[in-house]
Amino acid sequence: MATVFMTDRGRVRQHNEDNGGVFLNQHNQLLAIVADGMGGHRAGDVASEMAVQKLQIAWEEADKVTSPDEATQWIRTHVSQINQDIYQYAQEHEECKGMGTTVVLALCADTFCAIGNIGDSRCYISNEYGFQQVTEDHSLVNELVKNGQITKEDAEHHPRKNILLRALGTEENVSLDVKTIEVEKEDRLLLCSDGLTNKVTEQKLNETLSTSSSLHEKGTSLIQLANELGGEDNITLAIVDFTSESG
Repeated sequence: MATVFMTDRGRVRQHNEDNGGVFLNQHNQLLAIVADGMGGHRAGDVASEMAVQKLQIAWEEADKVTSPDEATQWIRTHVSQINQDIYQYAQEHEECKGMGTTVVLALCADTFCAIGNIGDSRCYISNEYGFQQVTEDHSLVNELVKNGQITKEDAEHHPRKNILLRALGTEENVSLDVKTIEVEKEDRLLLCSDGLTNKVTEQKLNETLSTSSSLHEKGTSLIQLANELGGEDNITLAIVDFTSESG
């Protein structure tokens, strides 16, 4: 499989509070991460960096994951521990009070991936069934959509769109969503922060991923498009392509 990771400050923000990366364990299995930090003066970047660095260290030391159940357990165990670490750090550092981060991660073996998320950073899959969102946003507007109070179209421009119901590190315990999916050779995953999805439609995401361009060109095109449409937020993405050996 081939991968690309990119992050961009955008056109408005002074700092990039997003973080992420694509990392391999000793058995060449892959962990892709996108984290979107927030809160506490400039502490959003502290939270997202802590989350990614700790996941990277744990993954690079991890044993081979041989089943979806093992993958799910690995994600739950380590994200739970990192939540405690970020929460504790915020309690001990006044300038970091209230900081937290979204996180979406994909642990990929040859035939399956485990996808975990907290917040509104997303994972999409492109496969023989089309292009669809794998994760569910933990946001106020998504709850309003689920309850039938507003439409999905209303949610795109809702004034309280940025309000999260869950984030990593903001409370002592947090609920994480994890699901496992089968993957085949033609599949692609896109992990991204809301700096991308708030600007670029799912149709345009799919169109860009489906081109014959290199992974680097696809990622560059998506970030460029989000910036052309305003770029008010940091923009971060990771693409995992099961169709090829290099990007």
